[in-house]
Amino acid sequence: MASEIDIYNQYPLHLDPASKALSLPSSSAQTATQTTTINTELQELNQLHRALISLDSPNIPPPPLPVNPKRSAQITKLRDSANAAYRKSNNAEAVRLYTYAIEMALSRPGWEPVTLARDELAGLYANRAQAHMAQQAWPEGLVDSKASVDSKGVGNVKAWWRLAKCLAEMTRYEEARSLVLKALEIEGRESDGGKELSGLLEDVDRALERPAAS
Repeated sequence: MASEIDIYNQYPLHLDPASKALSLPSSSAQTATQTTTINTELQELNQLHRALISLDSPNIPPPPLPVNPKRSAQITKLRDSANAAYRKSNNAEAVRLYTYAIEMALSRPGWEPVTLARDELAGLYANRAQAHMAQQAWPEGLVDSKASVDSKGVGNVKAWWRLAKCLAEMTRYEEARSLVLKALEIEGRESDGGKELSGLLEDVDRALERPAAS
């Protein structure tokens, strides 16, 4: 037996030319319960239509909630404080502050634009990777650089460079070389970042040419 969701019923609805409101003609051959149910749904639909056309041009409803400016300001403040700590070579403090900023960016509610969080996280992960690298914490730098690239794969040459650099420092030269070539394909060789990547590629190639220690 077919379920209710599998049954399609076509009703003879009427569209008012002036108001564009939908209605079910009284002469329609429906049961009283069906008529009541349909009219209730049509009333809600007509109310929604009137609400939308009453909005200012271009008649697009606003988002459920705007971006919380306080959260953005707090993330920016934490990032700036972390940058200041890094410039003073206080790398452990920089990592701690970047971590707080990352956690706050990750906790953005789902209705806020995804690109906003991705751009924030790309920069924060890349910066925390640099602070890890300053402490020669190559695995941690590798993880953060990869997270940055995953968040923003184009226009993020520093993260690509740091990712490949961490691989090279861990003597994973073949992986580093493949990654640099991929980054150059994405970012281009002619940019300033492309030149840095090309320089790293030369270093990796020289490392690959060295005879393995016996």
